[in-house]
Amino acid sequence: MSEAAEVEVLDIPQVYTHHVFCCFTQRPPMHPRGSCGANGAQPLWERLGKKLEASGRRDIAMTSAGCLSFCQAGPIMVVYPQGIWYTPKTPEDIDEIVTEHLLGGKPVERLIIIPRI
Repeated sequence: MSEAAEVEVLDIPQVYTHHVFCCFTQRPPMHPRGSCGANGAQPLWERLGKKLEASGRRDIAMTSAGCLSFCQAGPIMVVYPQGIWYTPKTPEDIDEIVTEHLLGGKPVERLIIIPRI
């Protein structure tokens, strides 16, 4: 890029305090790997999106992801840059993750999983 070229400045955060990736994979029932979708992820992710939007925080992002490779544990999400993996099962779990971790900065220990690599 030449020095004379103009750089477009967008009104979006360049770095997020938290960036949440949520698995939206939907495999057929009884699939041997299972899937987050088959385990009820959709309403949880919808709630998460609404909670984040309602917070007005532009420094927190949520992105739908394909398979995150820990299907048996689903629904599963990971929060970066910390790399914290969660397995929320209820709407109340989502509320707690949003309030305590994403807005309050304190991870929710009881919902964290440590994936085996």
